[in-house]
Amino acid sequence: MTNERTVSDLVVERLAAWGVERVFGYAGDGIDGVMGALRRAGKPLFVQARHEENAAFMAVGHAKYTGGAGVCLSTQGPGAVHLLNGLYDAKLDGKPVVAVVGQQASTVLGSSYQQEIDLQRLFGDVCAQFVQTAHTPEQLPMLLDRAFRTAFATRSPTCVILPHDVQTAPAPDESTHEHGVMMTSPGLRPARVVPYDDDLRAAADVLSSGQRVAVMVGQGAYGAATEIVELVERLGAGVTASLLGKPVLDETLPFHTGVMGHLGTTASQQLLSECDTLLLIGTNDPWTEFYPVPGQARAVQIDIDGRQLGVRYPIEVPLTGDATETVRALTALVKPSGGRAWRDQVEDWVRRWHEIAQARADAPAEPLNPQHVVRSLTARLPQNAQVAVDVGSVVYWYARHLRLPRGVPAHLSSTLASMGCGIPYGLAAKLSAPDRPAVVLSGDGAMQMTGLAELVTVAARWKDWADPRFVVCVLNNRDLAEVSWEQREMESEPRFTTSQELPDVPYDRYADLLGLRGLRVESPQDMAAAWETALSADRPVVIDARTDPAIPLLPPGRTAEQVEGMFTGLAAEEGPLARRAEQHLRRERADEGYTD
Repeated sequence: MTNERTVSDLVVERLAAWGVERVFGYAGDGIDGVMGALRRAGKPLFVQARHEENAAFMAVGHAKYTGGAGVCLSTQGPGAVHLLNGLYDAKLDGKPVVAVVGQQASTVLGSSYQQEIDLQRLFGDVCAQFVQTAHTPEQLPMLLDRAFRTAFATRSPTCVILPHDVQTAPAPDESTHEHGVMMTSPGLRPARVVPYDDDLRAAADVLSSGQRVAVMVGQGAYGAATEIVELVERLGAGVTASLLGKPVLDETLPFHTGVMGHLGTTASQQLLSECDTLLLIGTNDPWTEFYPVPGQARAVQIDIDGRQLGVRYPIEVPLTGDATETVRALTALVKPSGGRAWRDQVEDWVRRWHEIAQARADAPAEPLNPQHVVRSLTARLPQNAQVAVDVGSVVYWYARHLRLPRGVPAHLSSTLASMGCGIPYGLAAKLSAPDRPAVVLSGDGAMQMTGLAELVTVAARWKDWADPRFVVCVLNNRDLAEVSWEQREMESEPRFTTSQELPDVPYDRYADLLGLRGLRVESPQDMAAAWETALSADRPVVIDARTDPAIPLLPPGRTAEQVEGMFTGLAAEEGPLARRAEQHLRRERADEGYTD
């Protein structure tokens, strides 16, 4: 045994130099050198997930909740393969994540050795901006610095691959000054990016000329809420948000129509279908069929990444710039709106949507209406909470019914839309701020995919948290509901029971078994008390909310032809579930003024 400083020690020191506080991963022989260095250093802290995919999700969650780079770590072979899903989540949602991945010793590469995979090819797409293998110890400082700098600069995942023999080699002399050895340093500071004055004036002219202005905000508008509200007030505009942009602005604002798109609100659909001018701020939302019809609206777009400009809608004035700075500059240039007719119309749509949403949440169901479950959280969500949302039908109810207190972050896998992100995201949020309560909204499909395993991580760590509150609400309907409704809507097919029906899992009893607390709710009258109990508990709580799969996932403003497939699919089904689902679908269509 030697005390000689190794390349792995250098790696850990470099992670600390980049401000990394924790590394998410799972051990294996291919990364043992780095694991030993983490043990010796004590910092960054190592967070053991139950699976490398979840470790990568935690790294993405860390990047989303903190704004820093998430770091995940795995061994070679299967461990490396498991990272891919989380890294694609980072790529598609534009978050900085650095993967440090072990590899077999350099001397056996190319021999079809056990667990030998061509890792550069494996990560070549997901980490397209930077993926490199360290062939010599001297490369390491440079490779890590470039990986972090590239992750931040391109808002994407990057990867450094470490063969085992390189990990355990003596650390190089970092003062070497000779040809062929690259000397680099950690650190990156963001720049101030603003458009040219002429482009700002052109954009202001377009916006000032509009009579019915709509503003859509995305995740790129974080930090610009005050400036955006000032601009919207000056223009007399209405505001909608992409799914990722939902937490940006206070949704209690009377002119905020809520989330747009397939899982959005009727008010947002009306705003975008009636506007004559559109301002996009930091959004790349893919639901283009809900944008104005091309040619209907003159459009201005703001994005820090010029590659995103004009890819969703024809843009007259594209502005490359930081949202806060650019919106502030535009506000100084636009002319105040001359009347309130458009704003009054928008606020009428918003009021009508809230009436519709309340009626839908109050509708009787067997046993629980999932809309009621999520809507009843709004008045009880702590002002300092952090929210994580998994993927599935729960996203519809989060988008439409949960109003976030100002400053409460909420994140999910949006563009990749990968099930299983909820509890890993919630853990990342909790570990970054252990003094704040965390709430995870999940479906039963996602819980069975990754959630049950990561509840073990919650059980292992919660006693270290300053605030023990970590609430997981499972919408348990024993169905992959989002896909069931997609089969009906998009394919005019009946629900395929064999693929859609889920095993009945007692999530509350599983929580009790782990030393957490479980609550089962089967009556709407008990839901408020369940939230209050969970949010005042002395340990993490799992709420097993028994919900009705017959509640439709109805897009807003759909014509009879556009929902015909749903009715056709339901007509081909048999039994009480199909009959209830058709009744609910007709009721919700009637809420919007349609008579099918």
